[in-house]
Amino acid sequence: MILILHNIRSVHNVGSIFRTADAALGRSHTGEAGASKIILSGYTPGPTDRFGYPRKDFTKVSLGAENMVAWEQTKTLGAAIKKLKKENCYVVAVEQDKSATSLFTYKPPKNKKLALVLGNEVRGLSKSALNLCDAIVEIPMRGSKESLNVSVAAGVAMFALIHLTT
Repeated sequence: MILILHNIRSVHNVGSIFRTADAALGRSHTGEAGASKIILSGYTPGPTDRFGYPRKDFTKVSLGAENMVAWEQTKTLGAAIKKLKKENCYVVAVEQDKSATSLFTYKPPKNKKLALVLGNEVRGLSKSALNLCDAIVEIPMRGSKESLNVSVAAGVAMFALIHLTT
């Protein structure tokens, strides 16, 4: 599974997603590989600052997970998705949308690697970004709040998709 984090503002959310990706998708006790990488798209902050130095605020939250999960940065989401599709990835957005399928009833393809796209904490993913994806899944909300924190949503989605694909 590959994660694409697009235009996420908070360094703390990104650090938390790295930590969760290591927990959910890292190598298991049997050596089975999980996440092959996290792609940081747009203005999503990375583990290093613009001078290449480690960000203390990032590592405080990630607890060093950026050293366990491969990552790269790209300017545009479209280019990242097009490249992954050429590599036979099936791209799934996590977003509330009228065309979304519940994460818990979604049936991912068995013969392709999944790329999971998560967007901005406030605006989510744009319609044009959703149009680039092969599927849209949403986490059903039962309470009065309309959404989850992006790092929590990422964790729920990663663990659910692991369960659905194993």
